[in-house]
Amino acid sequence: METRLDRYAGAREEKINELRKLIDKYDNIVFLGGAGVSTESGIPDFRSGDGIYNQDSGLNYRPVDVISHSFFVEHPAEFYDFYKRKLLYPDAKPNKAHKALARLERQGKLMAIITQNIDRLHQDGGSKKTIELHGSVYRNYCMDCGKKFDIEYIVATDDVPRCDRCGGIVRPGITLYEENLEHDKVDAAIKALKKCDLLIIGGTSLTVYPAATFSQFIKHDRIVIINKSSTYLDLSAMLTIHDSIGHVLDEAVPKRRNKEQLEHAAKVAAKRAAAAKRAKTLELKKKQAGKDKKK
Repeated sequence: METRLDRYAGAREEKINELRKLIDKYDNIVFLGGAGVSTESGIPDFRSGDGIYNQDSGLNYRPVDVISHSFFVEHPAEFYDFYKRKLLYPDAKPNKAHKALARLERQGKLMAIITQNIDRLHQDGGSKKTIELHGSVYRNYCMDCGKKFDIEYIVATDDVPRCDRCGGIVRPGITLYEENLEHDKVDAAIKALKKCDLLIIGGTSLTVYPAATFSQFIKHDRIVIINKSSTYLDLSAMLTIHDSIGHVLDEAVPKRRNKEQLEHAAKVAAKRAAAAKRAKTLELKKKQAGKDKKK
């Protein structure tokens, strides 16, 4: 849904130009994304009119119930029937949004991608600093012996995937409803948010928790929203753009950086390396002090 301002001549261009300026100004950017980032790769979201929750599950259960922990435990065959039809898109390719974020990371600007998606498209697009809050369909494991399996093993199985070593049920490495997120992922996300100087939120309606509340961890009001529909942060955000996230990021993130920008990036990288070295030295000193105290 676009705002009235978005319909004014030149309003979209002005907003994207403002986003360019913010990206150029700040050096510790964090991106928080949701299902809308992957819809332009042909993967449906969950809550829109055509989303998974509004589709026929093909079962006598609601889609939202099927992807729960209790349903998986009680009805693994039905779970996997739905899962393979609705949640696996192994042929999907990274779109303009994924590529623009990878570009921004290579330019030394983007410090972390916090994603609610389970499709690995950020990594396929070239991003390395990705925090997958809800896991990935590409990581699967036996519930009995822990052996790991790739997505091809799941796709090739006609019924419930079982471990070829012990016979246990193989489950996807994603967070189902009724399950808690992995603590290390949440901690890493919060740590990145606390350090960022600009937060870009895209492709999410901000209705899924705890990600919907992550903005509370930043120490400033520099938040950019890029989403086709409205969110509860639209009015308080520094900049809100109701448009295709792929098109917006592709236009806002420079394809290449000029000499001045490269020199600035080198200085920032040097400062980060020095800070990391100091932190490591301090940690070693603390450990040594602890050992000396025990003696």
